[in-house]
Amino acid sequence: MNDPHMLVAVLTLAGAAVLLVTNWIRGDLVAVLVMLTLMLTGVLEPGDALSGLSSPVVVIIASMFVISEAIVHTGLAQRMGEAIIDRGGTSEVRLLVLLMAGSALVGSFMSSTATAAIFIPITLAVAEKAGLNHRRLLIPLAAAALISGMMTLVATTPNIVINNALRSRGMEPLSFFSFTPFGILVLALAIAFIVFAGRHLLSGGQSAVGRRRERSIGEILQGYDIRQRVGVLRVQPGSDLIDRSVARMQLGARHHVNLIALHTVADSGRAFVPARPETVFLANDILVVIAEHEALDRFAETFGLERMELQVDPALEREFFQVVGVGEVMLTPESNLIGKSVREIGFHSRFRCQVLAIRRKGATLTTGFADEPLRFGDVLLACGAWEDILQLREHRDQYILLNLPQDYHEVIPARSRGPLAVIILAAMVGLLVFDLLPTVTAVLVATAALILTRCVNVDSCYRVIDWQTVLIIAGMLPLALALERTGAITLVTDHLLGLFAGVGPMGVLAALFLVTVGIGLFLSNTPTAVLVAPMAVEIGVKMGIPPQACAMTVAIACSAAFISPLGSPVNMIVREPGGYTFMDYARVGVPLVALSLAATLVLVRLIYLR
Repeated sequence: MNDPHMLVAVLTLAGAAVLLVTNWIRGDLVAVLVMLTLMLTGVLEPGDALSGLSSPVVVIIASMFVISEAIVHTGLAQRMGEAIIDRGGTSEVRLLVLLMAGSALVGSFMSSTATAAIFIPITLAVAEKAGLNHRRLLIPLAAAALISGMMTLVATTPNIVINNALRSRGMEPLSFFSFTPFGILVLALAIAFIVFAGRHLLSGGQSAVGRRRERSIGEILQGYDIRQRVGVLRVQPGSDLIDRSVARMQLGARHHVNLIALHTVADSGRAFVPARPETVFLANDILVVIAEHEALDRFAETFGLERMELQVDPALEREFFQVVGVGEVMLTPESNLIGKSVREIGFHSRFRCQVLAIRRKGATLTTGFADEPLRFGDVLLACGAWEDILQLREHRDQYILLNLPQDYHEVIPARSRGPLAVIILAAMVGLLVFDLLPTVTAVLVATAALILTRCVNVDSCYRVIDWQTVLIIAGMLPLALALERTGAITLVTDHLLGLFAGVGPMGVLAALFLVTVGIGLFLSNTPTAVLVAPMAVEIGVKMGIPPQACAMTVAIACSAAFISPLGSPVNMIVREPGGYTFMDYARVGVPLVALSLAATLVLVRLIYLR
């Protein structure tokens, strides 16, 4: 290794790998350091070192986060998940089959992590209702979510990265559904293994679910003694409230009434809308308020409002909590809200949420707290539109948004636009399948259409994109370019070819698969794909193996991250609720990796090595 640029590229690779594995420095900062190193050492020109930021791969990945959010936002994923699980009944086998098949199908068009996040609360709820052991369900769910990455080109980031390795070398890329036969076969084998053996390996231990059960909105409100103070009023024609805004009336300050929501005339008939400062009162609006009985009576009399009986209609209550949510926020030691009152802060106008009560050292303040100076450790019960409740997470320097109520998992903000989202996604798939537009163009068109049709909120687009992942890829792609230009990849592949001598194409592919899985025990699958894909393609060229066969083998191996909880965020998010140990993953994961390897070799031979 006499070339100093090659040495720098290899050392940069080694340093980045160590930092990513140890997590000493955030992954996005590692990516920035990689780009800076390549520029400052002259290994790459600045334009080449920053080329990852404008790469179609990065654009596609960022867009897929938005598409995944649209699938959640319109309720498509949840509806499918609930339908699948409902049909499972109380049979563990039937539930496992439907759960794994359903999550693999949903995950074909969205990230595996998002898929798992959607299905986990549904799975836990159904398992509890059916009296099933959570531990026997959650690792199979994670496995199916990972297998979903084997279903389509856009199902997971490594597929896009690996396909780019082919395209950048002028080779025929993989098609949208090239992955599907592999995914279906691996899924079938995984389901068979889980049903007949895998679930029995997860019987021991204690689930952590019971210790961390999320409370419902009803339970939270009951804990603050709120339900007893809920009132319903109708705005009669001629009321002084008509055509006036919530902000103008200052109901809390002047009348000691907290307006939560209105049941008003909307485009699709009557519907609940959150009480925001700009909301205007109309005749026959039905107001949902929280106040003491005396204050409620005075308010109704002053403005000519009709008191209505509080009748809890389950369907109407579900509709209400689709729009309005609650969240508990706890002040931090460095919060500049400490010492100020809720009224002084202007909490409603500033954060678009109302404070319904304050919990302080075990005591609950439900009245007269608006002028109380806030203290460190105070927990504020905030109420508002779900999107505003979620925005509270953006103010971590002021307070911490504690665990959301379990009702949040059932919120579908844009349920009515579900059919439109299906049409847009079907059009995207059609464009990709028939190669009518380049992949990046088709994905961007679909993303723009989903935003313009309000299938996804513009503000949420910035929130849901995993910018750390985007930056890691943007930084690692130039590193792969540097390794190629300096000849480092050729050097490594030549050494590997020496090791592979005499083992034949199938032996080479098996070795590539196992090497990729081995690296994936320590690195997440995206950096693994960035590093391994160029070498795999190079090995294929030099050994006379179709590069597509090598690329597909690496792609499937990147998704086969079953063995360790560190291999994928999917494994990590089921670890705590399932109470799993490393050995639990290994017991189920090793056989799944072996089955994935066998399926990959069989199909690669049939499809690419004929």
